[in-house]
Amino acid sequence: MIIGLIIVAVGIYITLGGKLPPLFRLPGDIVYRGNNTTVFLPITTMILISIILNLIIRLLR
Repeated sequence: MIIGLIIVAVGIYITLGGKLPPLFRLPGDIVYRGNNTTVFLPITTMILISIILNLIIRLLR
């Protein structure tokens, strides 16, 4: 539940903050800006976060 709350907090920060922290500007992250829409697909960032969380969980076991 704590991880879920952290994810929600980061989502709210990104939505209301307007600017993305440097972690979310890695090569491989896709940003499409249209006339009225912006689509952001942080593929590289999600892979990196997944690897880090996986290592942390394995170390805690």
